[in-house]
Amino acid sequence: MKKTILIVDDEKNTREGLQESLEDSYEVYSAADAAGAEAIMQTDQIDLLLTDLRLGADSGMDLLATTLRRPNPPVCIIMTAYGTVDAAVEAMKQGAYDFVTKPVNMDRLELLIKRALRGSEVEKENIRLRERVEKRYGMENFIGESSAMTRVLDTIRQVAPSRATVLITGESGTGKELAAQAIHQLSPRRNGPFVAVHCAALSPQLLESELFGHEKGAFTGAGERRIGRFEQAAGGTLFLDEIGEIDAATQVKILRVLGERMFERVGGNKPITADVRLVAATNRDLTAMVSEGSFREDLYFRLNVVQIHLPPLRDRREDIPSLAMHFLRESAQENGKPFRELTPDAMKRLVSFAWPGNVRELRAAIEHGVVMADGSKISLTDLPSAIRTASPQSSVPDAPPPLDLGQSELALIRRALADCEGNRTLAAKKLGISRRTLHRKLRENPELKSN
Repeated sequence: MKKTILIVDDEKNTREGLQESLEDSYEVYSAADAAGAEAIMQTDQIDLLLTDLRLGADSGMDLLATTLRRPNPPVCIIMTAYGTVDAAVEAMKQGAYDFVTKPVNMDRLELLIKRALRGSEVEKENIRLRERVEKRYGMENFIGESSAMTRVLDTIRQVAPSRATVLITGESGTGKELAAQAIHQLSPRRNGPFVAVHCAALSPQLLESELFGHEKGAFTGAGERRIGRFEQAAGGTLFLDEIGEIDAATQVKILRVLGERMFERVGGNKPITADVRLVAATNRDLTAMVSEGSFREDLYFRLNVVQIHLPPLRDRREDIPSLAMHFLRESAQENGKPFRELTPDAMKRLVSFAWPGNVRELRAAIEHGVVMADGSKISLTDLPSAIRTASPQSSVPDAPPPLDLGQSELALIRRALADCEGNRTLAAKKLGISRRTLHRKLRENPELKSN
């Protein structure tokens, strides 16, 4: 589709001449005054506004200001006479892309229009990419209203704007990297890089080089200088996953970075400033490692300024139905499959399963069901065999037999309302859900209102 241009000039000959010159390449609209221009922008999407600074009784500066306040405003180019170039420069300070002087040089104008539209497309694409990144890694991906997850989300929101080092703990598959990405996206460093290093995947020598970089000839095979992850993450966030696996020498270097904000590349002696926010994660018990002497106590305290513990999925079973439905929609879209619901038996098994692989394993199980299901719903037989054949009683150590989800939820709400003497705000807090969610449950189940 052709890009759209709106020409605004109170001189008819100028409007018509510009329109005739541009209409082979663009969809061109024209208006003689600000009111006419605004009427067109109310009904049509305009990609570029080309307006004179003088519009009879109207002001092109006023039109520029109102245009730039619109949602998804067009890029704006100002036309001006030679004697009012200073005013055109002021217009650029207010947000205009550029200006041309009258009489208009059409070659220059056409080049300027192409450049302006190209720049506008790049900016819009960057916005779309940023929105996709924020959706992919923002708070929306933390599904659940359990009290455990509510505490996690509250802590992330509170710590993200600070510079504090964060230690994220929890079993494998609980979403530690996702939490780190959310901290980054909600921080003032969101426009900087997010760099992740999985420490357990590298040998001590390779990890040191990976983190701090190395100079040419620093060791056998170092044929050229390498920039490390601390430098790559400048202005952003460095996420060190499995921090408990690093060796003693690397622990000392990280401790120095946290204390002095400086480091040297391997084989070098030039201090380099580390302008990074550090977030670390581990599935190991670092306090026990400190007691054993395998992890430095001073580094532990430096890392553990704020700790966020991600609970295992078995400790927040009330979130499993919401997570399962989220992954179901996501997987159906990614695999080009029609959206299907889970049968009650399948959902009951998901809730009762132990989930040693936590949220990561649940996501994989749902995708398996989406791919394997032929019927209108995903049934128990469509789930992976390890989940399908597991005994509900044995899969959850010391857990009661699976409950009817609907009835157990109603029982919990009744108990919370009774304990709080009917105070819905306190009951919602006790249940670990929002007041709005509790009100919805009460509307859907009128029998609860009599309790």
